[in-house]
Amino acid sequence: MSQHIASAFDRDLESVQARIMKMGGLVEQAILEASQALEGRDEELAEQVRQGDAAIDALEELIQEETARIIALRAPTAGDLRVVLSILKISNNLERIGDYAKNMAKRTSVLLQMQQITGANAALRRMAREVEGMLRDALDAYIQRDVALAQEVIERDRDVDQMYNALFREFLTFMMEDPRNITACMHLHFMAKNTERMGDHVTSIAEQVIYLVTGETPGEPRVKGDKTSVDSSMAPDVPQRGGN
Repeated sequence: MSQHIASAFDRDLESVQARIMKMGGLVEQAILEASQALEGRDEELAEQVRQGDAAIDALEELIQEETARIIALRAPTAGDLRVVLSILKISNNLERIGDYAKNMAKRTSVLLQMQQITGANAALRRMAREVEGMLRDALDAYIQRDVALAQEVIERDRDVDQMYNALFREFLTFMMEDPRNITACMHLHFMAKNTERMGDHVTSIAEQVIYLVTGETPGEPRVKGDKTSVDSSMAPDVPQRGGN
């Protein structure tokens, strides 16, 4: 009987982990397509990203339901419970990243009506590609239970922070040189900040991998490389769960 229960738990776990990887793939695609839509000034692709967020949200809800059922029916203990809880947290981080990608796509449509800021779109795409690569490696670390790779992802977040800091300074320069650039630079700044926040959520996924394997969270608080100070008037979009 105990062997049968263990086998059923393993099947349930494989199913929900497969959904996590599917969700991760959709989020990776959303990050890349949101940045491509901006650089290519492609409103149709931006709309595709916005519409695609519904599938990401639906997967998170399904994962929540399945993990709740696993806990109720299988009563996992110790290491098994740690896996289930990690899945819940990872799915939440993925959903938030998807929301930030959707917000980037929403601002792209607004920016298409404005004069381009030289070099900004390409720089944002490079930043987004770095975050997408971090996410891909974080998910690989999860599947392989690779603590070293997860730690590498955490360290790479500093690069994303530095990219954000550089863009922040550039946008300030553009705004000071020509007040007509202010509105476009504000939108671009929000997009850069959203991308930086994606990196934070990817880092949280990597930290969950370390917790899953070792049973401990990383010992010291992570030092953020974001040195900017953003007041309430410049606060980036806060994704709303299930919003448009």
